[in-house]
Amino acid sequence: MANNGRRSVKAKKGPTIGTGGHGRKALEGKGPTPKAEDRTYHKAHKNKQLAERSAAKRGTGARSAGAARSGPKGRATEEVVTGRNSVVEALRAGIPAKALHIAIRIEMDDRVKESLKIAAERGIPLLETGKPELDRMTDDAVHQGLVLQIPPYEYQDAYDLAEETVDRWKKGHVSNAPLFVALDGITDPRNLGAIIRSVSAFSGHGVIVPERRSVGVTASAWKTSAGAAVRVPVARAANLNSALKQFKNMGIFVLGLDGDGDVSLPDLTLATEPVCIVVGSEGKGLSRLVRENCDQIVSIPIDSAMESLNASMAVGISLYEISRQRAAK
Repeated sequence: MANNGRRSVKAKKGPTIGTGGHGRKALEGKGPTPKAEDRTYHKAHKNKQLAERSAAKRGTGARSAGAARSGPKGRATEEVVTGRNSVVEALRAGIPAKALHIAIRIEMDDRVKESLKIAAERGIPLLETGKPELDRMTDDAVHQGLVLQIPPYEYQDAYDLAEETVDRWKKGHVSNAPLFVALDGITDPRNLGAIIRSVSAFSGHGVIVPERRSVGVTASAWKTSAGAAVRVPVARAANLNSALKQFKNMGIFVLGLDGDGDVSLPDLTLATEPVCIVVGSEGKGLSRLVRENCDQIVSIPIDSAMESLNASMAVGISLYEISRQRAAK
């Protein structure tokens, strides 16, 4: 067969221009083997996720068998008490409740039985609720199948409460001179609950809390007050300093509690007058402006080895001394 004078050219064996590195990726491998806990299909990965969730719950404090709060996207709009111990204690303390949610096919024990009994006696609605809904209500808190729903606390206005109390006292409808406690920078609801309890014990007329950066009446405060929050009104002030100035205009003496006070508590001469005691947080004490708005700064004599008293203890001691002086009058 003629080739018209052309020679056939065979393809050259071996690499050609532009082929270098075609197999390099195949030779590189996929790197080190991931740890078992990083492999989504491995049991160790699931255990790690469970451990992280558990640690997160422990870190939030109130979410573990106690008080929890919810809002949009699965977080409840109202306060809830979760866990069998917390729920039965809250019901014993007489905390107001909207409903008691019980898990479907809950395993009964003495705490559940007592909770059901108290709720029935108080007319609290009993709602059988599925676990997914309980998880949603409590933001995945440890609820043990029992959740108590608490309605929002209805605060009075600080000015209105003081004005009404002073008016009733002047008309002889209240035997004791007006006595209030105002909180400056206190954020622990247990302190609030204990202060409410002391105010009730020593015939006080109310507790004043600022609207911002302050504790409110939560389920924990209700429980610590041992039911006294039913008897003692808690009022809110849009601005604590403005409220204290208004109190002074009404004839109420404002007394701040502080370690380096102008007068020692046993030497207090204003105890029988209308009084508002102001207490600050244990760490920071009274803020500068609040201190300036006080008529007197009162100190409680304590052992020099003790740096300061807990806020609720300081209030309790002060209320006792005021009550003692009023009774001796």
